[in-house]
Amino acid sequence: MADVTVFCFLASYLVTGVMEVLRLRGKSTINRVVLKGFAFAGIVAHTFYLFNRSQQTNLPPLLSSTHDWLLVLAWLAMVLYLFLTLFDSDLAIGLFLIPIVLVLIGSAYLLQQQPNQLVVSDEILVKEARQGWAMLHASLLVLGMAGGLVALVLGMMYLAQHRRLRQKQTMAEGMTLPSLGRIARLNWWSVVISVPLLTLGMAVGVGLGLSTDGETSLSFTDPVIIAYGVAWLVMIGFFIWLLTTRRSQDRQIASLSIWTFSFLIVSVVVLQIISSKLSISAHGPAQAAIPVESSVEEATP
Repeated sequence: MADVTVFCFLASYLVTGVMEVLRLRGKSTINRVVLKGFAFAGIVAHTFYLFNRSQQTNLPPLLSSTHDWLLVLAWLAMVLYLFLTLFDSDLAIGLFLIPIVLVLIGSAYLLQQQPNQLVVSDEILVKEARQGWAMLHASLLVLGMAGGLVALVLGMMYLAQHRRLRQKQTMAEGMTLPSLGRIARLNWWSVVISVPLLTLGMAVGVGLGLSTDGETSLSFTDPVIIAYGVAWLVMIGFFIWLLTTRRSQDRQIASLSIWTFSFLIVSVVVLQIISSKLSISAHGPAQAAIPVESSVEEATP
């Protein structure tokens, strides 16, 4: 399993997505078995890839690089998908979730595989407390972003179910969507849980940046930091509106969930890609590819 690549689980998830689309043609036992088999195989390969990356960098996947962090997010989404599919084979969540997972994995191809600057700095590597805070920062962000993905998917499911019921359409045999009321409740809770997690994760990241000396210190004039701040303000605005509005506006909540978390995810991914490309251009491919092991050795007295 040491030779597992991103393509291995990307191909498995792609087949899973194709099988999900084929389910629209009707109920098939073979389709379900193949679908679950490829999803499980993809998750296994995905897990081994992240484990191998952790061994190569001597860091947890959440800290080793933005590339790995994004793949952890995709891994969480696929684990949730497989769990829900095993629990309810007729649930049509894969039609909405798997395309997002494929986009996340494809985006990871464009990101650097070197550690984040906060992790490379001597302070983080030498002091376990700092690395613990960095782990908390990355964990809160990935869990919050996973909640955002759930809210995004639930929003799409709500609008699809609402449109289907309004036009009196029927779902394909063997495929179901939850009731509008149930989707709305889950959507509300996913937003209420994910926004505080993301806010805490960003707060911890700001604290780490301000407490780090040298070139890795946080700069509030950095365009990436400014863009993150704008995305956070949009998210907080939606969160406050959600807590103060009536539940009867479920369709509007679903639409805002889609727009808010799509904006957040796209902003994070695009900004990281741009930052990654600029870093390579500024330092050159030789410096950008410095392995973590050498950084650890230099930081260790």
